[in-house]
Amino acid sequence: MSAPLLEVEGLRVAFGDAEPVVRDVSFSLTPGRVLALVGESGSGKSVSAMGVLGLLPSAARVSGSARFRGTELVGAAADELRAVRGAGIGVVFQEPMNSFTPVLSIGTQIAEAVRAHPTDLDRAGVSARVDELLRAAGLQDPARIRKAYPHELSGGQLQRAMIAMALAGDPVALFADEPTTALDVTVQAGILDLLRRLGRERDLAVLLITHDMGVVADVADEVLVMRRGDPVEHGTVAEVFAHPAADYTRELLAAVPALEARPASGDEVESRAQRPSSGSAARGTSPSASLASAAEPGAVVARLRDVAVRYARRGDPTVRGIDLELAAGRTLGLVGESGSGKSTIGRALAGLVPVVDGSVEVDGHDLRTARGKRLRELRSRVGIVFQDPASSLNPRQTIGWSIAEPLLVHGEGTSASRADRARELLTAVQLDPSWTERFPHQLSGGQRQRVAVARALALRPALVIADEPTSALDVTVQAAVLDLLADLQDEFGFGMLLISHDLAVVRQLADDVVVLHDGRIVERGTTSAVLDHPQQDYTRMLLAAAPVADPERQAARRDAWRAWEGVVS
Repeated sequence: MSAPLLEVEGLRVAFGDAEPVVRDVSFSLTPGRVLALVGESGSGKSVSAMGVLGLLPSAARVSGSARFRGTELVGAAADELRAVRGAGIGVVFQEPMNSFTPVLSIGTQIAEAVRAHPTDLDRAGVSARVDELLRAAGLQDPARIRKAYPHELSGGQLQRAMIAMALAGDPVALFADEPTTALDVTVQAGILDLLRRLGRERDLAVLLITHDMGVVADVADEVLVMRRGDPVEHGTVAEVFAHPAADYTRELLAAVPALEARPASGDEVESRAQRPSSGSAARGTSPSASLASAAEPGAVVARLRDVAVRYARRGDPTVRGIDLELAAGRTLGLVGESGSGKSTIGRALAGLVPVVDGSVEVDGHDLRTARGKRLRELRSRVGIVFQDPASSLNPRQTIGWSIAEPLLVHGEGTSASRADRARELLTAVQLDPSWTERFPHQLSGGQRQRVAVARALALRPALVIADEPTSALDVTVQAAVLDLLADLQDEFGFGMLLISHDLAVVRQLADDVVVLHDGRIVERGTTSAVLDHPQQDYTRMLLAAAPVADPERQAARRDAWRAWEGVVS
């Protein structure tokens, strides 16, 4: 094995006079190998990486040692650090849309990164170098990508462009901070395949920062598990996954939703949806009875008939020929890649997009023909849980205000009764009711998502649309939010449309699944039928692209994904 390029020993990071947030972290990066740094939000993963490169705010105090090719980085002068960043260690940041400047083209920004390091290239040479980097990142139309602005590219294309920028200085090591968060399974599989290829072809040493244990199993050689700033376990991926020594590592692995069905003993276990709904019983006895949906268990709460949605006046519809039915107490999972029309269908059910054909019924009334008071009533029957609560909650208002806002908009109750409802809803989502006066920035990501769920239930909806409700959450927080949604559905009896690119999440929550591709339904059925016995090649490819937290099985799944991708494309 090659000598380490980067050796970190006893790294500690503190901000101001506070206690250290990272304590005694040690690891090394070796050419051609991937080290995964895993743990929940707040565990110190990104702080450790940025501390090594001197990219933390001025209030940060970094101690310990980080030697890159024998040069000490901790306490190094700005010029020394600048020489290492990009040319020695490239960085792929988590959110490419926030990392790129929105008013400059992709090519201009990558060219800036090329010129940041000594080069004798003229303008034409820099342009050719940008195209070369874009091709290396798997973008086959570099001329178009180079001229595009960030908002004109998909999430996967942006992430590849960010990787191209990270390679501009020909680094020997790469820090990749959550490079696949919120990406569709096929796009994620492509990005991971790219990282593996780049590591092999360029002999890169890679530090992969992630909370996704499936990603770790897919691409990493070693793993360092962190919790609340402390390293708790370090070893090869095969050793740690097969025989985790720390309780926290076992908790992380246990919290990963299972993509494959777990074998049942004896008679097949009756599904939650097939059991008599506990919602009817709960509505009579629960202290939250006033929050429950009025829909009867099994009643159809929403229906789409031959729906087509077109955003522009001309051109083909974004989705077309969509027929769906959602029942109280049941969950329908909607899956597919970015651009397949998942969120568009959710917005159609909420009356938020232009439906040009077909009918959209909520509580038996067509949203397309409803007007005035009737339209407002129908919209009140639909609650929405958005993907990113940090964006969907007003940062300048308390969470109590955010939860009560739908009641205020629809003219329900008095100020006092709305405040009482907000406290009841916080209790229902397992948060302290006294938190009504807190602001979103005072809560963790999982707590903010619970607030978003509470707001969606404020008007006792018959239908809840959950649009990627856990995609940006840590695995343990994700598990808690999924359990919460299932428990609330049991108690309140609403129907749910679950929009997700995470097939393991769909496995855990959904009773039925609809697979979308290019705006059309390509497969539908019960969750077990679609995920265990897919009939369409596209569905088989989606399933093969989803990583599982088992290194041996994931290697076989990776080969299957490549095979099915070739068939579908």
